[in-house]
Amino acid sequence: MSTFTLSEYESKRLLAERGVACAPERLVDDAEGAVRAADALGYPAVVKACGPGLAHKTERGLVALALADADAVRAAATDILGRFGAGDAELRLLVASMVRGRRELIVGALRDATFGATVMVGIGGVFAEAVADVSFRLAPLDAAVALDQLDDLRLQALMGAYRGEPSIDRDAVAAVLVAVGDLIAADPSIVSIDVNPLVLTADGPVAVDALVERELS
Repeated sequence: MSTFTLSEYESKRLLAERGVACAPERLVDDAEGAVRAADALGYPAVVKACGPGLAHKTERGLVALALADADAVRAAATDILGRFGAGDAELRLLVASMVRGRRELIVGALRDATFGATVMVGIGGVFAEAVADVSFRLAPLDAAVALDQLDDLRLQALMGAYRGEPSIDRDAVAAVLVAVGDLIAADPSIVSIDVNPLVLTADGPVAVDALVERELS
């Protein structure tokens, strides 16, 4: 099976159509465009490379976070543009304001050959791979099943009141799981969905990065 991965921008648009909150962002072509976008969206800002099939951006030096002002955005955008290879002609710059939240989840979906469409949720952040705390359900799922899925996670202490912050909004996170499940269940061309991280902000969960993989027709 041949597949292709949508750009981060396109992937987030699909999620936003299902009601998943994403940070306001703009696609631009050059450093000055990045500065204008950051000025409009607010600081601190984030600048990323964006294009179809582009994954592992951080490892390639194609993500700059917590940029405090226009000069920092201009320098970061210039550096990222300078890293584009000959095969990266379709890449653009994605500019967003920085999303703040101490807790993160990983949310995803996968079309499994045996079980069909499934939805995954796990503890995110810097210890995600080390703790490997994840739970799966078949898609589509309703809010009750999504809440039960959250209860499966071992590190429940991170979901409750933590370091002066209130408990996470479980209903809002469950709604994201339902939306991701609905998306993969409704579109048979979607092979996988990766939302990493889903940042748990004071205003609710926000998809900060996302990639949708589709089967070539």
